[in-house]
Amino acid sequence: MDAVNRQVRLAARPVGLPKPSDWDHTEEPVSDPGDGEVLIRVKYLSLDPAMRGWMNDGRSYVPPVGLGEVMRAGGCGEVVASGHPGFEPGDHVTGVTGIQEYATLSGDGLVKVDPELAPLPVYIGTLGMPGMTAYFGLLDIGKPKEGDTVVVSGAAGAVGGVVGQIAKIKGCRAVGIAGGAEKCRHVVQELGFDACVDYKSDDVAKALRQHCPDGIDVYFDNVGGEILDAALAQLARNARVALCGAISQYNATEGMYGPVNYMSLLVNRASMTGFLVFDFAARYGEAAQEMAGWLADGRLKTFEDVATGGVAGFPDALLRLFRGENTGKLVLEVSGG
Repeated sequence: MDAVNRQVRLAARPVGLPKPSDWDHTEEPVSDPGDGEVLIRVKYLSLDPAMRGWMNDGRSYVPPVGLGEVMRAGGCGEVVASGHPGFEPGDHVTGVTGIQEYATLSGDGLVKVDPELAPLPVYIGTLGMPGMTAYFGLLDIGKPKEGDTVVVSGAAGAVGGVVGQIAKIKGCRAVGIAGGAEKCRHVVQELGFDACVDYKSDDVAKALRQHCPDGIDVYFDNVGGEILDAALAQLARNARVALCGAISQYNATEGMYGPVNYMSLLVNRASMTGFLVFDFAARYGEAAQEMAGWLADGRLKTFEDVATGGVAGFPDALLRLFRGENTGKLVLEVSGG
């Protein structure tokens, strides 16, 4: 194919926040797919906090991105050419595309989606990994019961916003924690939470006592650090804590801040469980079908924060996550997408 593929590759292991010198911007020709492969023109890329962990050279749930490799990322796009019987030009798909304008991937790792049913960014947001994370983390790990008080940190983000909405659908009270008055307004007025704590201006521990007078039955943690400590201090008897992420710690240069109030788990006979969305891969279809129904009937709302600038704008767009500048799912629109 007579086209140039622009890419972003990992040039160095970041220390703290990723900086421009940690990336290489490269170009290479676009080649036709081989047998079983599909060539995709990438339209949107998913920007996720987990990307920071993938840059580190350490043991984790997936191998680190190698130096010189295209930065790992989920994405969605249009099939340009196919050597796989299940796909043909014009189909739209999601998969692990990497930060690049074109991706040649095995067709076995792609999922076909219908842009007539939902905009493409929704398939890498609410109907993609963030939505799956919220669905299974809350329902399978948190196990909410009707009338429970569910608290979620990062409540204005891609995962947290869906967690609180599902909690409401299941008959629970939903209390969010987010940064800034505008994000808290979004969480309450647009997402339908019962309350939201502004960690930038509120005393979080005091506010949680106020909004959760009978304790927290389910805490869904996306941020870690001192906010996790504040939530642990307010747990109800037999509470469940779902550990999803710790974005406040991902760029730490002096080691992670661990929980001080962990003895609350013992006192309250509570549990704290870490999970990965990949553990539930066999059930993604089940979750997508149910959430698509909620979207269709208006009980679930989806918000995508679309950054522009194409793959060249990736380094700056990624930093928006760690500065807390996004509301909803942060997506990068690829040039020409």
